[in-house]
Amino acid sequence: MSNALDLLKTRRSIKPMELAGPAPSPAEVETLLTVASRVPDHGKLTPWRFIVFEGDARLAAGEKLVDVFRAKMPDATADQIEFERRRLARAPLVVAVVSRAAPHVKIPEWEQIMSGGAAATSLVFAAHALGYAANWLTEWYAYDRRVLDALGLAANERIVGFVHIGRPVKPPEDRPRPPLSDIVTRYGA
Repeated sequence: MSNALDLLKTRRSIKPMELAGPAPSPAEVETLLTVASRVPDHGKLTPWRFIVFEGDARLAAGEKLVDVFRAKMPDATADQIEFERRRLARAPLVVAVVSRAAPHVKIPEWEQIMSGGAAATSLVFAAHALGYAANWLTEWYAYDRRVLDALGLAANERIVGFVHIGRPVKPPEDRPRPPLSDIVTRYGA
């Protein structure tokens, strides 16, 4: 088990623009999504799903972002528009984790949303285990209903995050982590 613990201790987020190809193979993508779907899911509701953006589909989705961005920002510069067009093409693979949490007689929505977060976390760790790096982002377009509609999300669905996956172009650097003494209390102590 120490290899698994070493893996968990060494995961780092890498900026999407610092991720290069090649993208994970189809078999690796299947492995990533299989691992991401093995999360706590009270009631077996599967309150999440995945949208895979790979190859030219990343730029096609970027055109949807540009349409909404132009409507929001009619004075946007050509550089700003091009940045939005390439937002989902910054990494070789992007997976949107979509929450489809809904009212349920026994399972609180909060638990369903947390299950979606667990799926995104597992996806990030699975990428690391396969030798890739990842970054889980939510940016303006994750919260814009017009973008969600354009990407095919149902009215009750929301984006948990866009997980950008690729190979790091340079060795990752760690960031300071909080000392456990600052974030852990012991009940009754």
